Amino acid sequence: MQTKLMLGMALSAMGALAAGTDWPQWHGPQRDNLSAETGLLKAWPAEGPALAWKATDLGGGFSSVSVADGKIFTIGDLGDSAYVEALNLNTGKLLWKAKLGATGGGGGHPGPRGTPTVDGSLVYALGQYGDLVCLGAADGKEVWRKNLNSDFGGKMMSGWGNAESPLVDGGKLLCTPGGADGTVLALDKQTGTTLWRSQELTDKATYASLIAVDIAGVHQVIVLTDAHVAGLAIETGKVLWLAPRAGKVAVVPTPIYKDNQVFVASGYGIGCNSFKITAADGKFSAAQLYANTDMVNHHGGVILLAGHLYGYSDKGGWTCMDFKSGRVVWCEKKLGKGTLSFADGHFYLRDENGPGALVLIEATPAGWKESGRFNQPDRSQKKSWPHLVISNGKLFVRDQGTLLCYDIKQK
Repeated sequence: MQTKLMLGMALSAMGALAAGTDWPQWHGPQRDNLSAETGLLKAWPAEGPALAWKATDLGGGFSSVSVADGKIFTIGDLGDSAYVEALNLNTGKLLWKAKLGATGGGGGHPGPRGTPTVDGSLVYALGQYGDLVCLGAADGKEVWRKNLNSDFGGKMMSGWGNAESPLVDGGKLLCTPGGADGTVLALDKQTGTTLWRSQELTDKATYASLIAVDIAGVHQVIVLTDAHVAGLAIETGKVLWLAPRAGKVAVVPTPIYKDNQVFVASGYGIGCNSFKITAADGKFSAAQLYANTDMVNHHGGVILLAGHLYGYSDKGGWTCMDFKSGRVVWCEKKLGKGTLSFADGHFYLRDENGPGALVLIEATPAGWKESGRFNQPDRSQKKSWPHLVISNGKLFVRDQGTLLCYDIKQK
């Protein structure tokens, strides 16, 4: 009896480990771009991993994908509208599509760029013109709709259109319209009713997405604007701490938080800044730890892993930097500018130009250790800007209207 019980528990644990992990929003469950997937290929064959399926006709744009409950969600410009689309995880077959808003825009790079956010039975998506919709995840039926610009007087820092991915926290849907009425907005996620607006912070919105963290026991949202990085109380929108940090042209990368330290980066020669957040007598303060141009990250993202930051810098190429000190550990230019994602001890890199090379390297501060490389098939003529997603044993590669799904599970 005891032996059978132990065997059952062992099999159950093995099943839990073998099960794939969902990716329900931008940069995953914790918005840190760290996939919990295990048992993945440690090296790729010369032609790349096996293609499980290919979906086409998803429409133009640069949206990545989210994965939840057997479905894939993305956004694309299709004829008369930008559409939120749901696909079958195992086959790539279109399950439903729902209108989001007008097509085009993007300052020469038309199409939506945000990633849908899935929360239980609901999915939220933001279009390039500020259209924000809440849909039923099962059927795409519209629940509520707002527009960050016409409804909330939103103001972007420059002209490429809304690009953030909405954040769900508890009963709230948070986003950044920007502008004189408040940079950050909190809505009731079920109804779209306004809960608060950050009246103390009225900077313009950037292209960066929000993150939710706990600092000194206080739940807060971190926002990167055109002029500051700040922490706001999620319950009220009150500014808890504020640090001057001017961006230029377009501020895109998602902020990073760990152990009372906030790291932000952007392109156009600005580079990166890190701040120490402290709390005393119920009040917060932010002090800059370092600022440099060693991590000039345009929009490919930066990942924090085991005390080190990794990303592409316009200054030195692919860069590994010590998180606490800002000291560069290594730089490498064996691949052009692009995005990165992490899973199972490896970084998955994507070149934004040329044939759109995909590269697998070990995630280590010891240097560039390549484990595979291949060029993306069915390559469009647009930039390869959508970030890669690793979920349920698969690698998802979005390129305009095409979504490639690779089987990267070890056999």
